[in-house]
Amino acid sequence: MATYNVAPLEKLVEQFEKMPGIGYKTAQRLAYFVLNMPKTEARAFSEAIIEAHEKIHYCKICCNLTDRDLCPVCQSDKRDKSTICVVETPRDAMAMEATNEYKGTYHVLHGAISPLNDIGPDELKIKELLSRLNNENINEVIMATNPTVEGDATAMYLSRLMKPLGIRVTRLAYGIPVGGDLEYADQVTLARALEGRNEL
Repeated sequence: MATYNVAPLEKLVEQFEKMPGIGYKTAQRLAYFVLNMPKTEARAFSEAIIEAHEKIHYCKICCNLTDRDLCPVCQSDKRDKSTICVVETPRDAMAMEATNEYKGTYHVLHGAISPLNDIGPDELKIKELLSRLNNENINEVIMATNPTVEGDATAMYLSRLMKPLGIRVTRLAYGIPVGGDLEYADQVTLARALEGRNEL
């Protein structure tokens, strides 16, 4: 859709439209909002995007997002290093942290196995997880992948890889609605799902 052939405005709308859940109308509203910002705010906004891209990378241990070598969880001496909670995205790790119930560490896969979307085990941070299991003293791995077909397939695939290692593998209890995403679950539901996890 053309935006009165004002090329820079059209380009801005197109960029916003690429974001998940943003349709043309919302993209247009956001573009006009940005245009109406004072120049200093617009510059700060664009610099924040560039700075995030340049400074944020994966934690060397858990593959979560950080601006240092290690994320705050992996750096902390107060976390239980013998337990790893495996999640699909950094947002899921954030959701688990918000419960204030979980005291172990995380491993972020950055996706789930999905043959329909051409995402196999090699596209996920599974090698890094297996390396941790072989090099660290891990007693339990909690599979906190989303309760979707892809999340369940990923949890089952990983549990089969871990069984020979003699590590206890559990799955979050289904207080989380099937088909739902962890990032949208409320804290009480997440806390109960964590408490009622089952062995896989």
